[in-house]
Amino acid sequence: MELKLGDCKEKMKEIESNTFDSIITDPPYELRFMGKKWDSLGIAYDVEVWKEALRVLKPGGHLLAFGATRTHHRMMVAIEDAGFEIRDCLMWVYGSGFPKGLNISKAIDKKLGATRKVIGQNKNHRSMKHTNSMVGEPHSGDGSITESATPSAKQWDGWGTALKPAYEPIVLARKPLSEKTIANNVLLHGTGGINIDDCRIGDTVESWPSSRSYPLRTKNNSGESYGSKNAEKQQTQEAPNGRFPANVILDEVAGQILDEQSGDGGGASRFFYCAKASKKEKNAGIEANTHPTVKPIKLMEYLVRLITPPNGRVLDPFMGSGSTGCACVNLGFQFTGIELDEESFWISLKRIKHFKKIQETNR
Repeated sequence: MELKLGDCKEKMKEIESNTFDSIITDPPYELRFMGKKWDSLGIAYDVEVWKEALRVLKPGGHLLAFGATRTHHRMMVAIEDAGFEIRDCLMWVYGSGFPKGLNISKAIDKKLGATRKVIGQNKNHRSMKHTNSMVGEPHSGDGSITESATPSAKQWDGWGTALKPAYEPIVLARKPLSEKTIANNVLLHGTGGINIDDCRIGDTVESWPSSRSYPLRTKNNSGESYGSKNAEKQQTQEAPNGRFPANVILDEVAGQILDEQSGDGGGASRFFYCAKASKKEKNAGIEANTHPTVKPIKLMEYLVRLITPPNGRVLDPFMGSGSTGCACVNLGFQFTGIELDEESFWISLKRIKHFKKIQETNR
């Protein structure tokens, strides 16, 4: 386990070529989300960053990078321009997104200097400074419901500037093979494929993907095999059953919607199912997690298993809140994380140490 504080482009230059089996990361969305300076540096579009990521990844190794619906295309172009092959784009679908757009009627009244009358209170209001004027939500910052004060504003009641976000794209890319065939590349580097059987979807929403046994190969400095705990558990399980993993991931709300629309009580089991990170999960190991985009560990575990070979080494150059590292600790894989923002770095460190302590206690 190695965590580095600093610019990932510079820190990756310190790493030898062809070191990692996979890269799983959540780069800045370049939207200045919640006013965060690190979310507007343009680093996700920097081809040189992705060239370094390509260099430290083994031939045939896969990259998974989260993006925003408005900006992921630019990140994808940068990844491709760096030399990666774009293989797919996964969708993490959720029903709990919150619209982040401007209420046009309210904006017009403000422009005209008119005071809006409070006519009610939103019982479901959540106090969020960056969501005071949501689309279709004529509320003030304290959750009060107001009505238009001028004829011009009334004409635009119900109009906004954004849809409710309901999914996040995850770009799947691969470093070109060094060998002429995928078989030769896998035999030489252990990379190039996707772990289908270990990520098959069970018959129920709560089912964790079935597992299979793998031989242990590489050992770390302490003499323990990477992924050894996970592999030992897998050796006792039967050959996998279940549905072929898809490029769609659902949360519980999206799963319920799918079931209702399809009329199939088990419809959601067609896809991997993962809710957003709960408050309890976010704050595990720390007093208060202030990072705005904490990814659920269960989701990151699934992604790690999907593209990382047995005993593999995982890199996260945009470590953020450390969920990828927590997933690697839980599964027994080796992890290297890099983070530019000092506050986020310490959040990651504390969360990863927390889950590492749990694993050590359970040995």
